[in-house]
Amino acid sequence: MSAELTLGAEEELHLIDLDSWKLSARAPQLLSRLPKENYSAEIQRTTVETNTEVVDSLAGLRAELIRLRSGLVEVAAEDNIGIAAVGTAPTAAFADFELTTTGRYGRMQEQYRMLVDEQLICGLQIHVGVSNRDLAVQIMQRLAPDLPVLLALSASSPYWNEQDTGYSSIRSIIWQRWPSAGATGPLHSSAEYDDLLEDLITSGVIADAKMAYFDVRPSSHAPTLELRVCDATPIVDDAILIAGLFRAAVRAAEVDIANCRPFVPVSAPLHRASVWRAARAGLSGELLDHLRHPKPHPARLVVRALVDRLRPQLEELADWDEVRELAETVLARGNSADRQRAAFAERGRLSDVVAMVVAETHGPSGGPEPAVAALRRYRARAGDEAVGPGLRPRVAYRELIDYYRALDHSELAERGRRRDDWVDEAGLTFGVAGEQRRFEVDLVPRVINPHEWQALAAGLGQRARAIESFLQDVYGEQELLADGVLTRELVEGSPGWRPEARRLPARTVRAPIMGFDLVRNEFGGWRVLEDNLRNPSGAAYALAIRDLMDVVLPDLPRPERLVDPAPAMAELRACLLAGLDPTGTPALLSSGPASSAWFEHRLLAERADLLLCVADDLEVVAGEVRQRSTGTPIVGIYLRLDVELVDLVDAAGRPVGAEVFEVAAAGGVRLANAPGNGVADDKAMYCYVPELIAYYLGEHPTLESVPTYRTSDEAEYRIVLDRVGELVTKPVDGHGGLGVLIGPDAAASAVAERRAEIAANPAGWVAQEVVALSSHPTLDNGLLEPRHVDLRAFVYVTGTGPDDCRLAGLALTRMAPEGSLVVNSSRGGGAKDTWIIASADAVADANDGST
Repeated sequence: MSAELTLGAEEELHLIDLDSWKLSARAPQLLSRLPKENYSAEIQRTTVETNTEVVDSLAGLRAELIRLRSGLVEVAAEDNIGIAAVGTAPTAAFADFELTTTGRYGRMQEQYRMLVDEQLICGLQIHVGVSNRDLAVQIMQRLAPDLPVLLALSASSPYWNEQDTGYSSIRSIIWQRWPSAGATGPLHSSAEYDDLLEDLITSGVIADAKMAYFDVRPSSHAPTLELRVCDATPIVDDAILIAGLFRAAVRAAEVDIANCRPFVPVSAPLHRASVWRAARAGLSGELLDHLRHPKPHPARLVVRALVDRLRPQLEELADWDEVRELAETVLARGNSADRQRAAFAERGRLSDVVAMVVAETHGPSGGPEPAVAALRRYRARAGDEAVGPGLRPRVAYRELIDYYRALDHSELAERGRRRDDWVDEAGLTFGVAGEQRRFEVDLVPRVINPHEWQALAAGLGQRARAIESFLQDVYGEQELLADGVLTRELVEGSPGWRPEARRLPARTVRAPIMGFDLVRNEFGGWRVLEDNLRNPSGAAYALAIRDLMDVVLPDLPRPERLVDPAPAMAELRACLLAGLDPTGTPALLSSGPASSAWFEHRLLAERADLLLCVADDLEVVAGEVRQRSTGTPIVGIYLRLDVELVDLVDAAGRPVGAEVFEVAAAGGVRLANAPGNGVADDKAMYCYVPELIAYYLGEHPTLESVPTYRTSDEAEYRIVLDRVGELVTKPVDGHGGLGVLIGPDAAASAVAERRAEIAANPAGWVAQEVVALSSHPTLDNGLLEPRHVDLRAFVYVTGTGPDDCRLAGLALTRMAPEGSLVVNSSRGGGAKDTWIIASADAVADANDGST
């Protein structure tokens, strides 16, 4: 071998104050007590760099990394400082940057300004011995296709400036801002490389050869080829895996050069795209393959393909068994970005994330021992809410999953029979195509942690205020239209617009009960999928499912501060009576037993103490709405109708709906979820809710929406027609999942038919990007299997002020059938109990209020 293939590494390590979990700028003090040959300063005073001795094996490199980390940990402990080998420290903020005071770094700050001021990042550099610089330059050209995979394995920087960036490696994105970062472009010799460096220096863009921040480069200070694309990795064995793969890739390129095998460079845009995809997805999504015309594949397949392709070189170097095992380990437990997000999901505290990465950096080379056993047979995926990296149950689910693990097949089957008996006895049904069917309930509850629920309360409250403001405005003064925020054609041309709704009294709350459908992406972020302002069903099903769970699984361990959904019904009644005589009678007006949600109507009326009525039960006497059989006056009506109120007639054909509406227009009765609300919850108006938030509240949305295309817009219409097979298309006035087509799962004939429907009526459709819904364990024939889920939450609205919107303490989790993304009961979906965990502060406030 003409390349020596020795190994070495440089690690950049964040210094962490163990009291505050923030960055500590004490590098100069620590370095004064450490040997200079192995430890050095970096541009920021919050970082120390270690430099290993040259070794010839992965075991030797592991020993060196552990030795140098331990040395720094020991010295740093004297100042109550820990170290974190991650691309970015999760709690770091821009203000934490402190420059190391040297002339070189001072010049860099003066020249590059923000690039230096935001340089709170740490990388891992692997060196492989290649003393022939011509050979080193030729080899580095051939390594480009493999670099994104190494980056994905190392990704450890999802957080930057104290927020989730949506990337697995934001460090690599930040690093690419340097003018000398990335790929060098085609080079054939060391002379060409040196000329490139000289030109960059002469141009004044970089100051010296050490600022050649290329993804791979001949080292500026050693006879090696240096890998620079990777994040620092808290677990030492992840760095060893990367070193093993990089050394094998160097050897493979060397062999190809010796055998004169042709080489076609990856085009610069494709290489950049591949690196970006790795930075975005890490191991949770897709990476590009090694082909000349690359295609995306699941990351685990691309990683395994690289390991298999390098097997001859790994075996030659005696690294095959170790690298293969390390690769499977990281694929099972996830990279650091995956683990960091899992840690944050438990309590929503970045300090927990920092504590974890410090423990991993200080810990054994293979990482800390898992706290719980893995679910070996569970088909985990990125974004599973209950099962995290390494197939291990997340903290909130450990007791639950242990409970189900302890039940044998016969016991699980018995619980399933008891569930079905309860459902049948309670009449828990949902109407589909005129037929009442058993409502499917899964016995594994979903847990919503306190910090998540608080964030949803803020985001949905904001959304509800804006929507209610919009409804009152467009059926009142129409200031929004006058200011040109939306067009009159868009609003009054909506299928949900009802002209008669303008006759209702000014400042009437139009949508006291709002329902919102929410989904989570693969990183755990919540997105609002739909708004429901006419008939937001599901609250009663949430109540019934909790009752079912209490009977069928009374011994299932309940977490502390589990929210009882029952009080939400008293809040519902109070919402309907807000501003009215509290001794008055509120009613729920239903379309009757033929309604798909008849079960819900009956249970809501019972639990919220509402008078359950159908058309035949009402009459108008002396400007009042009354119950015909008793003459009881009704002050408020919660409309749960399958038709518009003004079209409602009784069995004799009497236009009772129109009569009730006249009373409402005169102020004699309040209509909850009034006629005309459909103008705010059709699929086209969904696109404009962020603009409503900005206009009415002067705020930015705190909950994001799913990217949505309006086919009524000419430019977006053309995009959708080209991508019907890639998008979810929906009729603007659809509900219950009817008319929804998920393009990637649809047959070619269905896609062609939908394309024709959109072309025939562009204004009647919208399209959304496919969201990889989070998954949740579901019992299927005695086994836990992942199913996609969404969440329907409810907000009670009494006005448009900051304190007038309250997130109800219950929610319905809906689950899709196997292999589907559609959760609606009408499309074969089911539901499960939703366990909302209250914060300690919320419980304390409630107790104070009760005393």
